[in-house]
Parts: sequence; structure tokens; C-alpha cells
Amino acid sequence: SLKLPQPKTVPKRLGAFQRKPCEPQFPRSLIKEIFRHFAKMPMTRDAFKIVEKCSERYFKQLSDDLEAYTQHAGRKTVEAADLEVLMRRQGLVTDKMPLNVLIERYLPLEYRKLLIPVAVSGNKVIPCK
Repeated sequence: SLKLPQPKTVPKRLGAFQRKPCEPQFPRSLIKEIFRHFAKMPMTRDAFKIVEKCSERYFKQLSDDLEAYTQHAGRKTVEAADLEVLMRRQGLVTDKMPLNVLIERYLPLEYRKLLIPVAVSGNKVIPCK
């Protein structure tokens, strides 16, 4: 009796497409720049690692909260009002410290122009909603 060769089974390798997707990260240089701006002092490498991990956790929690607010409102898109509610719950926005004051205090002019409506000549408001 003749034996036919049996095909060999090759174990599947974990390729790039089957790996668990990694979460995006903020560039280290951005985190350092923000910390230096507000703290105005140098930090050790170990301290920076802690600041980096805390920043990642903070923004992960922020994203999760915004997603929950949006889903609760029955929408699929985060709106500025969601962020304002979150900032109120965190105590950053109050009746004495409205969102526009924070925007004017901490953001550069090009971002302020995008976020705060301003009346210009020709009876136009920029940015229009």
C-alpha cells in the first residue's frame, strides 16, 4: 500500500495584524514642555516617569468620562458642552471662573480665535457654529 504524503501543519505565528493594538501615547517632549511651563523647575528622570504615567492615566480617564457623557446624551460625538460639564465637575470651571476666562488665560491667540466667538465687521461672528 502506498502512503500519500500528508500536508504539514504550520503553527500560526502572531503577526503584526494579530497583536493587541497599543494605545497611543503623548510625545514625551510635549509632557516635558507642559511640566516645565507650569512647574518652572527641572525634574529627575524618575520624577518624569511618574509625571508621564499620571498624564496618561489622567487623559485616559478624561476620555472615558467624555465618552460616558456623550453616550448618556444619546450622541456619538463629543461636544464642547460635554467638556465644560466635565471641567465643572473637576472644579476647573465655576461661576467665578468661566470656561472663556480659562481659554483666554492659558491658550495661545490662534486657539482662542477658534474657541471663542468674536463679532467682526460685516455683522459676522467667527467662528460660526
